[in-house]
This record gives sequence, C-alpha cells and structure tokens, in this order.
Amino acid sequence: MTVTEPRPQMPTEAFEAIAAAAEREGVRLEFVGGRLGVRAAPDGDHSEAVRWLTRYCVRHRPDLWLYAQRGLRVGTCRTGRARPAGALAASGTFAGQGEWADPGQVLMVVEVTSYDGDTDRRLREEKPSAYAQAGIPVYLLIDRCAREALVYSAPESGGYTRLLRRRLGKPVELPAPVGFSLDTGALKGWVR
Repeated sequence: MTVTEPRPQMPTEAFEAIAAAAEREGVRLEFVGGRLGVRAAPDGDHSEAVRWLTRYCVRHRPDLWLYAQRGLRVGTCRTGRARPAGALAASGTFAGQGEWADPGQVLMVVEVTSYDGDTDRRLREEKPSAYAQAGIPVYLLIDRCAREALVYSAPESGGYTRLLRRRLGKPVELPAPVGFSLDTGALKGWVR
C-alpha cells in the first residue's frame, strides 16, 4: 500500500503562492506526491455525503468536528498540501492556524470520490500514502464509483498497514482513535 513520494517538482512556498492566487479565482489546488492537482468542485451529492458524515461524526463523538476542505500539510516532511473533504479533529484544533495546518491532531481524514478521471490515482494511491506519511491514524474513503467504504489505518513506514472494505449499506468500524461504527446505509443515496 505504500507509494514512494517523489521529491517535489517545485518548492512548497511556490505552490502556496500559486494556490493562493488560484483560490482568489475560485480554483482549489493540491500538491500531493510532488504533483500539482486541481481539487474538483464537489457535486451536490458529494456535499450531502460530507454534510451527513459531519452530523454522524458529531453525534457519535461530540468532542470532535469534521472540518470540511481544511488545508493540511501532508506527505514526507509535510511538503505536500491536501484539502480532504473532511478532517476529523477536536473542536478548536485549527484556531490560529493558517491556510495549511499541521495534521498532528487530526484523527481521521475523509475523502468522497468525484466522477473525474483523476480520482483513481489521487484518492486511491497518492493520498493514502501522503496521509500515512503525515501520521494521520485513519483515512476513510467513500468510493461512490465502487459503492464502497474503505478504511485505511495503522500508518507505518509511509503507508497504512490495514485496509478494511465494506459495501455501502454495511456498517464499518472506524478504529481507534476514532472508535465508533459507521452505518453507511445513508451514503447509498448519494451515488450514481
């Protein structure tokens, strides 16, 4: 499951300047695995899935919040920049931090697939590696194409050592430090 992260093609500072200019024009960029990527605009079903997941997480862990589209420093030496659909952390974790936050207090990142051609490489290969390298304990991927929930956990040596797959509609355990079962039934309503 480990993907070796190449050296960045450009300095991180240069990416941040480009990303800030693009953001003013409504374009969200990421820099994962040394590659510049455009974050696809979420469709309505993607937004509803994230909204529902936020409510579900807060109901089961009221001490936490699922922060949407939070910029995180990820990858080797935190040189990458990613905007997961959600970052689960204690309320107040990101107070005082800039656009690209340290992921040290993030318990889980959530991604929900889009129907673009770049989803496979970014969400199934590059991001698991970057999130594991950043030490994020759990990566939840809601794969709307395959109609599955994938739970990556136990980061070690730059990759996740555990992967649990469940069809949407089946419950899936989110391991510690998240520590609750996710009923994925409602998510079936937001896939094509």
